Amino acid sequence: MSVRLHHLLLDFNRPAQTSRDTLYTKDTWLLLEYEGDRLIGAGEASPIWGLSPEPKAGYREALEVALAAPEAFVVDRANWAQFPSLVFGIETLLHSRAQVDPTRLFDTPFLHGQGQPINGLIWMGDLDFMRTQIEEKLAEGFRCLKLKIGALNWDDEHALLEALRKRFPAEVLEIRVDANGAFTNRDPMGKLQALAALDIHSIEQPIAAGHWSQMAALCAHTPLPIALDEELIGVGMLEEREALLDTTRPHYLILKPSLLGGWASCDEWIALAEARGIGWWATSALESNVGLNAIAQWVATHTPTLPQGLGTGKLYRNNLQSPLWISSAEIYHSQNGSWEWPAKPPA
Repeated sequence: MSVRLHHLLLDFNRPAQTSRDTLYTKDTWLLLEYEGDRLIGAGEASPIWGLSPEPKAGYREALEVALAAPEAFVVDRANWAQFPSLVFGIETLLHSRAQVDPTRLFDTPFLHGQGQPINGLIWMGDLDFMRTQIEEKLAEGFRCLKLKIGALNWDDEHALLEALRKRFPAEVLEIRVDANGAFTNRDPMGKLQALAALDIHSIEQPIAAGHWSQMAALCAHTPLPIALDEELIGVGMLEEREALLDTTRPHYLILKPSLLGGWASCDEWIALAEARGIGWWATSALESNVGLNAIAQWVATHTPTLPQGLGTGKLYRNNLQSPLWISSAEIYHSQNGSWEWPAKPPA
């Protein structure tokens, strides 16, 4: 395999926040394989520093080592936990190069024009910033909003959610919240009860990852569904995954291929979840349109019914042009759209 690596520093339209940092730019590596001047394979390795298990120092070098034996790298379960974004990038590249068109990965109705419902993501920020985002998403037709909470004063966040629910009952607007572990040691059950009174659909990661017993108690007694997100990162072995789900018994899993070790890894999480009556949805994790395209096409193979978290491609000023577009709260793959690739890197 001869792959050219293209480092892309993505520039946010406006600052975005993870549970740990405020982001202004985002590193990603495009894995582009050529036959002459013709692109025959494409993948994306897209870590989130501080959240991805991979270290920032030496990341490109680790990617080059992995590409020396790609098939062995992606099937090594230890890499699912230790190098998840590398596995996702290489896994996507290997699948891409086996297709007639390296950007058309799975033959599903999505690839032929059928839309997939998505949620509207409301980033953390001050109250005015969050209100502005809410109004923008409502104007765009979203009827499922996911709000990042836990960064502001709880009373202010609760008031924001309460005002939104007064405007739109649950049958009109689905509201999901993501606490990113912020309620650890901050009366999580009391907050769950307050959210349940507002007909909130679900809460992601109310307490920090790693506290299985406390999470199990919350899941057993919560008045609203709990979804595991960060809790899944770094859990690569089958026995550990089974133990996590059997101990905590969550209601949903949040699947992010770049953070969980790619499609095969997420497929296993889905099989384990469905065998236990646990729901799931997938989300992108700040990838460029290359990664978003791969995730959206993979998700479509599962014919999901819940809105997915696949709208982050619009976050960037310098994202790659792609056939992906969003309309009326659904993501589409245009039949006539085209890709605009960066200049071919030198050999």
